[in-house]
Amino acid sequence: MRPFVQNDQDYLAGKYQLMENHIQHASKIAYLKIQSWKFAMRTPEVGSGYQRSVEDMLRQSLLAFVPNSHILSEEGYYFACLAN
Repeated sequence: MRPFVQNDQDYLAGKYQLMENHIQHASKIAYLKIQSWKFAMRTPEVGSGYQRSVEDMLRQSLLAFVPNSHILSEEGYYFACLAN
């Protein structure tokens, strides 16, 4: 007999694992970018062009501004307000 309430534990566990893997991968990339920037700033032999390109890469990827409305929209805040 099928239970009346659907059990989504397997789906939620898989989704959690995928998100966790994505976060770990993104964290590793961010760490490597910061290490590259530190190396470029510490080494006088590295050209100023490379230093500028690394700073631009960091600003565009890690330090990019995201408006609050975008985050609220992605998290479904506006839909939750309409549902109430």
